[in-house]
Amino acid sequence: MRNLYIVPLSAALIFTLTLLILQLPASSHRRRGNAQRSWASGQHESLFNPRQRELVDEMEERVEEIIRYQDAGRRAQPVLFSAPYQVGEFGRSHTDGDVFSVLKEKTRRAVGNLNRGTIGCSDFGNITGIEFLGSGYTKTVLKGTLQDGTAIALKVVNRQGEEVMRCIRHYGQTRDCYKLAAYKIIKEITLLQKLQHPNIVQLYGQCYYGSLEDGPVITAMMELGTPVEMIQLLQTPWEERFRICLSLVKLLHYLAHSPLGSLLLLDFQPHQFVIVDGELKVTDLDDVSTEELSCKTDSDCILEFPTRNFNLQCTAEGKCQKINEKRNLYNAFRYFFIYLLPYSAPYALRPLLCEIMNATGDLRYGINKTLEAFEEVLHLYKSGLHSINRSRSWLEDYKIFEGFRIQDNSDYKCWPSYNHRSCLLSVHNREEAAAICHSQKQCQSFIFTRQATWPGWYLVSFRSSTELILDINSTVYMKSSSLRALM
Repeated sequence: MRNLYIVPLSAALIFTLTLLILQLPASSHRRRGNAQRSWASGQHESLFNPRQRELVDEMEERVEEIIRYQDAGRRAQPVLFSAPYQVGEFGRSHTDGDVFSVLKEKTRRAVGNLNRGTIGCSDFGNITGIEFLGSGYTKTVLKGTLQDGTAIALKVVNRQGEEVMRCIRHYGQTRDCYKLAAYKIIKEITLLQKLQHPNIVQLYGQCYYGSLEDGPVITAMMELGTPVEMIQLLQTPWEERFRICLSLVKLLHYLAHSPLGSLLLLDFQPHQFVIVDGELKVTDLDDVSTEELSCKTDSDCILEFPTRNFNLQCTAEGKCQKINEKRNLYNAFRYFFIYLLPYSAPYALRPLLCEIMNATGDLRYGINKTLEAFEEVLHLYKSGLHSINRSRSWLEDYKIFEGFRIQDNSDYKCWPSYNHRSCLLSVHNREEAAAICHSQKQCQSFIFTRQATWPGWYLVSFRSSTELILDINSTVYMKSSSLRALM
């Protein structure tokens, strides 16, 4: 979700802000109050016109989807509504009073199944530093800070979003349109409770208040990440870009074998992901589906994308074979792999990366094979086995000064560097550092920092300076030719 602007707010205003986001005109509340009391009593048979009934059916479908996800993987809970109202029936053959009563009971059941999490409504007053981050189709996202310093994201219904406004334009039912959007947040909370994976944002808790009749207000409180910005990622070292792609592959492998079945990310876009401590995580799960496309013949199983199509097989069960998995994988290729994976990769790894690119771009690999290929690349990279065999060791051309460091002043830049103001690169060992310094004309010395990258490689500072300063915690490797020039 794109950041629009930042508005600092006091913690005391969080309830007011959340209520304003979903606030409805008092006249609308009064108009619907009498009708709802009539629905509940069952006194009227036709309070709904066909369009209103269509909205109620849409609300029912969303609530039932939530309940299906909540019941998946466990013994089905008894239906909370008395016969003859069964899931999937309401809105079809009962009075309008029956419809309202069943919807209310189903919503109560869906909300009652939510786990509280580690934080809830009672924690709102302790959240500080509230800021507006952005708005999307359904939700508004805020940022806040817990008492322990943890930054979190707060998601609520966006009353001016396209989800709500489209509904109001079509159905003319303001309050029920807010409810319809709120069901999406409840769905997302349900999925975040069901799906536990390092590359899915963590749900900390939720706050649900307000009556079922008047329209509930629900806030999801979850892990906060940094939005994905491709231009910035393209300027990062290759191993960081590889980490992003590996994170995505691990996520898609989990989604293909999730407790809910094979999950499809319907809105697969970079803005649906965030980065947390270098790991890519999906942050929006309100638009996912477990449905595999039904088919009768292979001709029904065409996987379409803007630039090419793929023909899949129709299984004996009447489903297009692994269509959710393959759509996710090709989207990963066209939105992430093609930009982040091949450029500035270690020379010896390029054939393997080229094969990954070709195989995923042609959908020759499934997600299992893709994950195996990525793990092979990671193994070679972490172990240093990909390093090119050199005819000689350049390390012997360097003089080692223990207990010294180089004068901290402005120095030359290189790309891709972990610091855009200097030349800070990751290396596997001293031999590789010496070879890199030898290949750069400006480099006269290098120092191993105390930092390491995520695969365990050393971060090394390459310098053009030869001015030594005492430092018992540092060691300088200086070119012998530079040392002779100083004498």
